[in-house]
Amino acid sequence: MPVSLTPQLVLDRYDQVTPDLLARRGISLLLCDLDYTLAPRSVPEPDAALRRWLAGLQNAGITVMILSNNRSSRRVETFCATLGIRYVGHAGKPSTRGYREAMEQAGAAPKQTAMLGDKLLTDILGANRSGVLAVMVEPLGGPVGAWNHFLHLLQRPFKWIAKRRMTKHESI
Repeated sequence: MPVSLTPQLVLDRYDQVTPDLLARRGISLLLCDLDYTLAPRSVPEPDAALRRWLAGLQNAGITVMILSNNRSSRRVETFCATLGIRYVGHAGKPSTRGYREAMEQAGAAPKQTAMLGDKLLTDILGANRSGVLAVMVEPLGGPVGAWNHFLHLLQRPFKWIAKRRMTKHESI
């Protein structure tokens, strides 16, 4: 089981994940972290830009699900109900349990799955352990609090490695 903290792709924002980017990699299931990946934690409902992005992915045949460690199932339930998408809450990332549950619900294999998130120690580590494409974005709203600032400093070398690999080996 891989234990790498290095994402395969590092992007600035979620909306840089396009149907074409996913199709070129054979991805039909996109798992997304919610807080700071798709919306700042302080934003209770999806905005118009997020709705358009999701509609574009869904129109291209990409299934999108939320995979969240959020302690409040109410936030995740409300956000997903508004969008009409499924979720796995209390996912336990970086454990593979939530990833396996989501892939089973969607009928997708690891090679057909990508994880989009903003944290190395949960989203990216879990994605790599699960054998899915690990895509990292900068946190929407920036890191909040001293602990998150510290975590984001620790993430820099891993993001640098990933960006270097991206420029050497593939185009986005």
